[in-house]
Amino acid sequence: MALCNGDSKMMNKVFGGTVHKKSVREDGVFNVSVDNTCSLFRGLQKEEVVLLTHGDSVDKVADGFKVVARSGNIVAAIANESKKLYGAQFHPEVGLTENGKVILKNFLYDIAGCSGTFTVQNRELECIREIKERVGTSKVLVLLSGGVDSTVCTALLNRALNQEQVIAVHIDNGFMRKRESQSVEEALKKLGIQVKVINAAHSFYNGTTTLPISDEDRTPRKRISKTLNMTTSPEEKRKIIGDTFVKIANEVIGEMNLKPEEVFLAQGTLRPDLIESASLVASGKAELIKTHHNDTELIRKLREEGKVIEPLKDFHKDEVRILGRELGLPEELVSRHPFPGPGLAIRVICAEEPYICKDFPETNNILKIVADFSASVKKPHTLLQRVKACTTEEDQEKLMQITSLHSLNAFLLPIKTVGVQGDCRSYSYVCGISSKDEPDWESLIFLARLIPRMCHNVNRVVYIFGPPVKEPPTDVTPTFLTTGVLSTLRQADFEAHNILRESGYAGKISQMPVILTPLHFDRDPLQKQPSCQRSVVIRTFITSDFMTGIPATPGNEIPVEVVLKMVTEIKKIPGISRIMYDLTSKPPGTTEWE
Repeated sequence: MALCNGDSKMMNKVFGGTVHKKSVREDGVFNVSVDNTCSLFRGLQKEEVVLLTHGDSVDKVADGFKVVARSGNIVAAIANESKKLYGAQFHPEVGLTENGKVILKNFLYDIAGCSGTFTVQNRELECIREIKERVGTSKVLVLLSGGVDSTVCTALLNRALNQEQVIAVHIDNGFMRKRESQSVEEALKKLGIQVKVINAAHSFYNGTTTLPISDEDRTPRKRISKTLNMTTSPEEKRKIIGDTFVKIANEVIGEMNLKPEEVFLAQGTLRPDLIESASLVASGKAELIKTHHNDTELIRKLREEGKVIEPLKDFHKDEVRILGRELGLPEELVSRHPFPGPGLAIRVICAEEPYICKDFPETNNILKIVADFSASVKKPHTLLQRVKACTTEEDQEKLMQITSLHSLNAFLLPIKTVGVQGDCRSYSYVCGISSKDEPDWESLIFLARLIPRMCHNVNRVVYIFGPPVKEPPTDVTPTFLTTGVLSTLRQADFEAHNILRESGYAGKISQMPVILTPLHFDRDPLQKQPSCQRSVVIRTFITSDFMTGIPATPGNEIPVEVVLKMVTEIKKIPGISRIMYDLTSKPPGTTEWE
C-alpha cells in the first residue's frame, strides 16, 4: 500500500513502466481530468485544480496500473487498485491543489485505514518531552527574531524548562525593518519573556564565512568569502548571515561566563526551511533551493554534535500558528506576517554587472511574440512555432484575445532571482511587462503562468507601473548591502506595509516582501546616462502552507487603489526609478527573491 506523492514516475518505473523527458515542463497550477471512480479521487469532480511541478513524464504505463488522471495528454496519476498503489504526478499536500485534503483523506482513512486521533496537543506534549529529555539541567540560548516561529519555540522552551535555563536573545543584524527591534522587545516583554537585545549591525556588515572550493584534482579546500557588504551571491549572503548569528551567540555565551559545550542553541526551524536547504534532517535527496540562515554548514556541525534544539522541525507555518494559539500567544503575534531571519539583506538584489547570457536575445524575441501574439501569428517565424509547440489551443486563443485588446510589451530584465522549477532550484531571468493601457490583472496573471512554462530560463514575471518601457535597461546600478541602500529599502518597506495595515487587508495577505532591484529605467541610450537609480518590487503572497502560493490579484484579493497608493508613496522616495508588481506563483518563483 503506497501513495507516491508528487511523483508517480518512480512508482511507474519500479513496476516496469517507462519515463521520458518532454520539451513541455509543467510548473504551476493546472486543470487535470480525474477518474473519480478511483478510490483515491472518490468524491471529486471530473476536473480538478492541482499543482504540477515536473520535467519528466510517464511514457509507457506499468503493467497492472491504469491512468487515473491526465493533464492534457500528460499522465498525471496512475493506480493499481488491487495492490492499493497510487502515484500522483501532482502535489495533493499543498494549498494550490484545491481538493488535496480530500485526496489525502481518501488515502489515509479509506485506503490505508488510519484514524485521525493525533492532535496539536499531542504534538505539543511530544515537543515538551523531547526538550526536557535533550536539555536536562543545561541552559538553552534561543535566538528570537520576534516572528511567530522563534516566539513559539521560546514559549515551548519556557513551558518545558525552568525560566532560568532559557536565555532569550534578539540580535539586531542591521537588516531589520524600521523600528522592528524596538517593537520585538516590547511585544516579547508583554508575554513575560525577558529578552536581551544586541546591536550587531557592524559584525554582520563585515561578516565573512568559509566556502568550499576544489582544485583540478577535486581536492576539497576552503576559501574565505568576501565581506557581506561586498557580496552579491544570494547563497553566500545567507551563509555569512547564518554563521555570523552563531558567532554572536557564542560571544553572548562567553560574556555570561557559560561553557559553550554546556549550552544548547535553540531555533524556530520549520520543515520547509530544512527541505529548501536540502538538509539531511528532511531528506537525503532534496534539491538545494536556498540555504536558510538556520541551516548553514556551521549549524549542521552543531546539529551533528547534538547541540541544536529545534522543537518545530516537523511543523509547517500553519501548524506553528495553531500551536501558538494553544500555548496562549496573542493573535496579533500568531498571525504576524513572516519576516526572514536575514531580513532586508535578502530583499536587496545585489549586483555589480548585468545578467545577460547568450540566450538573452532569443528569449527576448520569444517574449515579443507572446506579448504581441495576435500580430505575430500573421508573420510566420521559427520562434512562433516554438511558442505554439509549448502552448495548448486554449492558451493560444487566450493569448489572441489578450493581445488583441491590450498593447503590451514583454522583455527580460538583466537580473536573476531564485526560483523553484521542476522541484529544482533555478537562478534565472525576470520578465518585465509594461503596457499603454490600464493593467488588466487577470490577463497579466495568465501571462505570468504561461511565460515560465515556455521559457524555462525565466522564473519570475513582474508588471512595471507607469508608461510603456521604451528602452529596457541592459545594465545595472552597482548595488551592495550598504547603509544607504538598506535605508532606501527600509523606507519603501515601511510605506508599503503602513498602507496595507491601514487598508485593513493585511490579514488577507500572508506575506508581502518589498524588494529593491538595481534597475534604472527611462534613460535615453543616446545620451549614455549612467545607471544610478534603483527600482522597487511589491511581492504580495497568499498561501496556507508557505511551500506554495499565489500573488494577490489587484481588484480581487487586494483593492487596486491600495496597490496604487503604495506605488505613489514609494515613488516619492529619492533614487527610485520605477515600481513593479510580482505576478509570480510559487512555483516557479520562491516567496523571496533571494
